[in-house]
Amino acid sequence: MLSLSRLSGRIGLSQALRELIRSKPAFDESSLGQLEEILISADVGVRTSSRLLKKLSASLAFPLKGKEDRWEGVLSVLREEMLDIFSGRSRELITNADGLTVVLVVGVNGVGKTTSIGKLANLLRGQGKRVLLAAGDTFRAGAIEQLEIWAKSAGVGIVKQKYGVDPSAVAFDAVSACLARGIDVLIIDTAGRLHTKVNLMEELKKVKRVLGKGVPGAPHEILLVVDATTGQNALIQAKLFHSAVGVSGIALAKLDGTAKGGIVAAIEDELAIPVKLVGTGENLEDLQSFDPAEFVQALLNPS
Repeated sequence: MLSLSRLSGRIGLSQALRELIRSKPAFDESSLGQLEEILISADVGVRTSSRLLKKLSASLAFPLKGKEDRWEGVLSVLREEMLDIFSGRSRELITNADGLTVVLVVGVNGVGKTTSIGKLANLLRGQGKRVLLAAGDTFRAGAIEQLEIWAKSAGVGIVKQKYGVDPSAVAFDAVSACLARGIDVLIIDTAGRLHTKVNLMEELKKVKRVLGKGVPGAPHEILLVVDATTGQNALIQAKLFHSAVGVSGIALAKLDGTAKGGIVAAIEDELAIPVKLVGTGENLEDLQSFDPAEFVQALLNPS
């Protein structure tokens, strides 16, 4: 018997669909439950999976006839409804039309914030932007040096202080440096923090306040980096960071290394926070804008 939970967790949604279709060439009412199991196992989540299946049930009449009996119509409805989840939100980074744009990058430990910052700096520099990085993680050993390596690779400058310094002081100095040098975009690294640590979240709020005093409206973009491989934990992190500081966009790291890309749909459906960037590899160039149509096609393509 086909074990859908283990299968979808191991090989991903598209391949799990392929195996289901091979085992059941004709779609029937029992297939709805199997589809739901696959979607949940791929981290689409209970709420979003239920939304998809409700739409599917309303669109189909049993017993199915003709073309839909062979899954084409089923997959077409799923793609249409999932695309609807991603509709109506801008994927562009928020910019400041009046001058310096400030991007504050947040997230828990180990999700790839510093790596994502380096890739983002490279992406923006390639667009002709003058970019400066701020080493706001003054606690983790090696964090400043790691960011310096990425800054050098991306060909951008960096503002740093000693370890143990208040991150708000680094943010203040970085804003001052940007205004003096005519920088277009300031990207600020922050220490990884568990979303459950109240004192650390308060520190993050302080950094946000200091930035707002230096540049009206800053930070213009609060980008939460989440690790796609963590599945539903990514959704929990997004909820709590959004509650604390108001996340405006998601950067999804390590999407290349996971079979659980459905978490993207869950985040957008439950929080209405746009996924703006996805990391697809280890190289400096492996960061790209999120394309919903391309993503849905890959996710629900059993061929």
